[in-house]
Amino acid sequence: MSPSISDFPKALFEVLETDKLQRRFLEALVEFQNVERGSLWIKRPDGYQCIEATGDEADRLVGFLVPRGKPSIVGWVIENGQMTIAEPGKDKRHFKEAESGMDVKSTLILCYPLVLKDGDVYGAVEIIDTAHGGSRLNLSKEYLELLEEFVAIGSIALGNALAFADQKKETQKLKRIIGEFRGETPLVGKSPAFKTALEAAANYARTDFPVLITGESGTGKELFAREIHRLSPRKDKPFLVQNVSAIPDTLLESELFGYKKGAFTGADRDKIGLFEAADGGTVFLDEIGDMPLSLQARILRVLQENEIKPLGGSETRRVDVRVISATNCDLPRAITAGTFREDLFYRLNVLPLRLPALRERAEDIPELLDYFLARDAARLGLAQKSFSPKARRTLCQRPLPGNVREMENLVRYLLATVSGPVIEDDDIPPPSAHGDPRPTSPAACPAPDQDAAQDAAPAAGPDLTAYTWDALEHAYALALLEKFKWNVTKAAKAAGVNRSTFDSRLRKLGINKE
Repeated sequence: MSPSISDFPKALFEVLETDKLQRRFLEALVEFQNVERGSLWIKRPDGYQCIEATGDEADRLVGFLVPRGKPSIVGWVIENGQMTIAEPGKDKRHFKEAESGMDVKSTLILCYPLVLKDGDVYGAVEIIDTAHGGSRLNLSKEYLELLEEFVAIGSIALGNALAFADQKKETQKLKRIIGEFRGETPLVGKSPAFKTALEAAANYARTDFPVLITGESGTGKELFAREIHRLSPRKDKPFLVQNVSAIPDTLLESELFGYKKGAFTGADRDKIGLFEAADGGTVFLDEIGDMPLSLQARILRVLQENEIKPLGGSETRRVDVRVISATNCDLPRAITAGTFREDLFYRLNVLPLRLPALRERAEDIPELLDYFLARDAARLGLAQKSFSPKARRTLCQRPLPGNVREMENLVRYLLATVSGPVIEDDDIPPPSAHGDPRPTSPAACPAPDQDAAQDAAPAAGPDLTAYTWDALEHAYALALLEKFKWNVTKAAKAAGVNRSTFDSRLRKLGINKE
């Protein structure tokens, strides 16, 4: 009697638990071919890993990884998407180390690719004959066609189970991220470069010495400054920020040091400056490299003597502040050029802290993507979204010259413009023509198991200049305003900025309700 698909266990397709399904799938295959050994393999970023096996040596094989680039039958089948019949003793593709130390060796292997509905190959299944003096495998055309049909159906069932398992992991991760967001905003990342910076920040927090934070734009210099303050004995006192480049030189002095009534036209009352307002706490001077020379001597006096003098005043005042400064400029070069004081540099640079660019901590990108997506969805009161495996790979490989800030804005754009629960690869705007020529390495960006089940492909698309950061911010601001029915105060709060800053950005972007 000829076999049919109905001969296979119907229960095979009634479970979503990965471990149960892969066991039933493999057992049905080896039973159908009347052999004892079989194995299931999944593509990983660094090779091909056995996730299930049957037979006497199964325990030794499960978990075994065939390194990418090494000749192997499963690797050939996965990369070519074709089935093969191989004799391990004669086939150069056989990875002998997989059977090292085993008492029973393979004599003939049937290997089929595991393919998803969209055609992506995510693994392979081997049906292994160990008989000597004659094969027990049925290689008739009828059996092979039936086997191919069953593997195709089983591939989709197993792929669904793997996706279901990954979705559960994703949900748990999002719940954790949302929980963290409701508390204090964490500094996200576990890469060696990022951990080194975190450890330095924790050590610096125990002292009161000035800290100079350096790094490219968008690497999180203010976040690290806040972290140092949070961990320091000054944590219950003010943490005040002044971006030196964001205010005209003529106003910067009065902002930092305050002024006396009558000091200039319009000074109708005394006003304390930032240093005095932060007494007992921390002052963070961002973009310190843009500080005009005329003010650098006054900053030096604060660092040396802990004294300030308001504009138009005659008496000095004592202040107790810790100064943390930051820049993405080359200050030693500025010293040579005569635009920055050498003595001020040494006063500021007592405790240097260099922050890594995103391309130096590429392994943190998946976690950062999930964090920003969950955080901003929670801020807006939106349903949680997730990235498809292909979209995640594209974002991991995308040049991000603006570092974490650019990633944050890009995620906000996607959150505002994608209506469905899953962000797909097609939803991602092409990189700007000004993209970083140093893309992050795909190998350095581990993807979840779900990602590993599909071929990695680099992001493609023409360079367009339509997607400027103003365009991204415009879309995000509009989404906030529409979400809160044009209540600007609520929209500003959701964006994490004060009302005046939000109003200023709306004016710059040309957004008004009329």
